[in-house]
Amino acid sequence: MKVLGINGSPRARGNTGRLLAEILHGVSDAGAEVSAVNLSEYTIEGCVGCERCRRDLTCTRRNDGMTLLYPRIVEADALVLGSPVYHYNVTSLMKAFIDRLYAFYDFTDDRPRGYSSRLADRPRKAVVFAVGEQADPADLGVALEALSLPLRPLGYEVVAELPVLNCFEPGVVGKKEGVLEQAYRCGRDLAAGLSGTMVL
Repeated sequence: MKVLGINGSPRARGNTGRLLAEILHGVSDAGAEVSAVNLSEYTIEGCVGCERCRRDLTCTRRNDGMTLLYPRIVEADALVLGSPVYHYNVTSLMKAFIDRLYAFYDFTDDRPRGYSSRLADRPRKAVVFAVGEQADPADLGVALEALSLPLRPLGYEVVAELPVLNCFEPGVVGKKEGVLEQAYRCGRDLAAGLSGTMVL
């Protein structure tokens, strides 16, 4: 089992990165192979809807960070996507990453167009989480949905959505044992979903 974590924060070692590490720790303890990507270390241009990927079966308009990440996404049995909340949504780094997953779709030529995903070639799982500074869950806006909804038609079963509140100061999540335990459990649940067994 291979799990790829994607950190959508511009701060590689911030609260989002800490939570991602804890989720992947849970996955690793259950026996899966894990790796992580900080999107802040990649240049990923936004999708422009040119549709060249329909013909070429990958994005050929851009030769950027996603060119490096596409093979890792295909190889991974699961994704963990995490983002801080920016103006009720995910960061622009994460939005660009998600939009560029469009290259995995195959479309029919009729209208409205039917579609299928090349990532649906086998059961794939995902965990998503959003980190907000406020105490009210409403202030997370659409961040969790922005992470989870695009994954489902691509062929992923989202096994956990973790909202994280009250995390403004850098590193503060490291003092929140309950939140870290939730994150670790999400990783264990993800591994259990991949293996088809319950992890106790």
